Amino acid sequence: MPHPPLPSTQSAVLAIEATAARHGREVSTGHDIGRDRTFARLVGADGAGPDELAAIPHEALVEIAGPPEVTVRLFVHDEALVTVDGVAFDVPRDSVPAFLNSLWTGLVHVRQRMFPPSCTMIVTVPGEPSYREAVTLIDLTPWLAGRIR
Repeated sequence: MPHPPLPSTQSAVLAIEATAARHGREVSTGHDIGRDRTFARLVGADGAGPDELAAIPHEALVEIAGPPEVTVRLFVHDEALVTVDGVAFDVPRDSVPAFLNSLWTGLVHVRQRMFPPSCTMIVTVPGEPSYREAVTLIDLTPWLAGRIR
């Protein structure tokens, strides 16, 4: 099932805030909006003109109260970094609300192997491949340890 497109950072922030509100989570958002002169020269928007808006990068950091503690860093070019209790996932911006929904509805577990010793956090998003990231034993928080299979 395709996710609705989130064409801008602001639309992604609003979708994340709505998803968090449905799950009763408190959200704090910081926006980094500004005109980077180097970036403006690269896109040819040094002066005023129709390309002026293209030269205003907009990034955001969304912090969501836990457990688990979640931060979402939204970058300019459809990129997002979702960090769950210290474990970072690269997630396409359009998939972030579905990723968070899966996280809060219990579609996440930690797979532990005895030999060689390792842990992997797996978030299953319906209609997409699972997101997997390695977790060191030192980084296991009580929330992550509670999801070990």
